Amino acid sequence: MPTPSALRFDDVTVAYPGGTTAVDRVSLDIVRSSFVALVGRSGSGKSTLLKTVNRLVTPSAGRVLADGTPVDAEPAHLLRRRIGYVFQGVGLFPHLTVAENIAIPLRLAGQIDPARVDDLLDLVELPREVGTRRPDALSGGQRQRVGVARALAAEARLLLMDEPFGALDPMTRDTLGQAVRALHARLGLTTLMVTHDMAEALLLSDRVLVMANGRIVADATPAALIAGEGGQQAQELVDVPRRQIRALEGLGA
Repeated sequence: MPTPSALRFDDVTVAYPGGTTAVDRVSLDIVRSSFVALVGRSGSGKSTLLKTVNRLVTPSAGRVLADGTPVDAEPAHLLRRRIGYVFQGVGLFPHLTVAENIAIPLRLAGQIDPARVDDLLDLVELPREVGTRRPDALSGGQRQRVGVARALAAEARLLLMDEPFGALDPMTRDTLGQAVRALHARLGLTTLMVTHDMAEALLLSDRVLVMANGRIVADATPAALIAGEGGQQAQELVDVPRRQIRALEGLGA
């Protein structure tokens, strides 16, 4: 019997009253240990699709399965303990220390372990003394690293990322993207990342899914997209970093 996918979308639709369809009959499988980028223009449905995994959004039709089991087969809070979730803005509690923020998933699971928090700070390359600080004492990049540490606290094997680097300056964004990719490989994670930045998707992922009008319109490797495959809508997104590269080269001509 074949090994079940880490994540499967089976004819998933998300429709809202009034006739708006955010996700339109999406079916796809994501294999274990892959790093998949989900890209598209604003309003394409990519974040909505991502949120059906941890049940922040409930499909109108179809189903989502994690490791072969429907995500609605257990209470939502138990499901979310097994799925890491990192989003733009991080969502750290300002009245708690960094260590207390990271430990929230452990506390909810009844697994208070200060040594685990230290290990997580090491994992995301933050000094352990940062654990005693409040989030407002950290830079944006440091806060996002704390968000990643918190997402991994309960040893999640599936990591969801929703525009995780969007609020960061370009250098911090690049450094943190590389760090997350290294963590993905080191821990054997399955990662699904929503981004509007095609260059970021091409550089970090093994597979790129392009969404438009609630549907997957392209599904290819970064190399295939660079080679011109994937169709017109995918190439329109790929052309953005291409034009930027040509413009930069032109400045030095």
